[in-house]
Amino acid sequence: GAVVATGHEAVRIETDGRAAEVTYRTADGEGVVPARHVLVNASPQELAHLTGDEPPTPAEGAQLKVNMLLKRLPRLRDTSVDAREAFSGTFHIAEGYEQLATAHAQAASGELPTAPPSEIYCHSLTDPSILGQDLVDQGYQTLTLFGLHTPARLFERDNDAVRAELLKSTLAQLEAHLAEPLADCLATDADGRPCIEAKTPLDLEHDLRLPGGNIFHRDLAFPYAQEGTGRWGVETRHANVLLCGAGAVRGGGVSGVPGHNAAMAVLEGAND
Repeated sequence: GAVVATGHEAVRIETDGRAAEVTYRTADGEGVVPARHVLVNASPQELAHLTGDEPPTPAEGAQLKVNMLLKRLPRLRDTSVDAREAFSGTFHIAEGYEQLATAHAQAASGELPTAPPSEIYCHSLTDPSILGQDLVDQGYQTLTLFGLHTPARLFERDNDAVRAELLKSTLAQLEAHLAEPLADCLATDADGRPCIEAKTPLDLEHDLRLPGGNIFHRDLAFPYAQEGTGRWGVETRHANVLLCGAGAVRGGGVSGVPGHNAAMAVLEGAND
């Protein structure tokens, strides 16, 4: 009986702890949906804006996100390793202990890492259905690169220029392990442009309203119980409004834990 609606921007949540109303906006105007419970996958800051509460201090994001569509996986410099095997797990780049320590120290001093650490995932190897069947048949693949130690403050002077500089140096670290230029493997769009996009923490804050561009919604910490978060770590000061995203105490990092715990909190309340 569920209804999934896209293109609806939630703009307000009103609740008395027992019943709630979510006001949303579309291109055609505003509407209201009544609910017994509201589960929010946005950040705690965005939830505060929706409910009119005082938002917590945002945590600074520190990652570069790069999405790529490839005509084929690149050949590796190490010819003994098949590319599909190499990219089927997590492909770590410049993430040795000393490399991570050096990159962290450079970023902490206000400089871009000279050898940016990152890791790559090939989601299309795990789940080919994320691509259209025509692309699958042609051997296309996706690569997602997650860069580390790039705090939002490094991009404040010139986001576009710093993004371009960091993308170049990050891809150089990847290409050190490849037997061919990555550009030769990238797909192109209808206008002939390479299918690659890079997002800085500032981009993520602007495009997705991630506070500080932090993909984890808050500073990471051990998942100990915290005042006001209740048994499941998803509770808010409103009894029937729950967090089901990374801002919950136990969750984030694509674990799925917050959604599970929010559902359990609802079910537990229904059985009381």
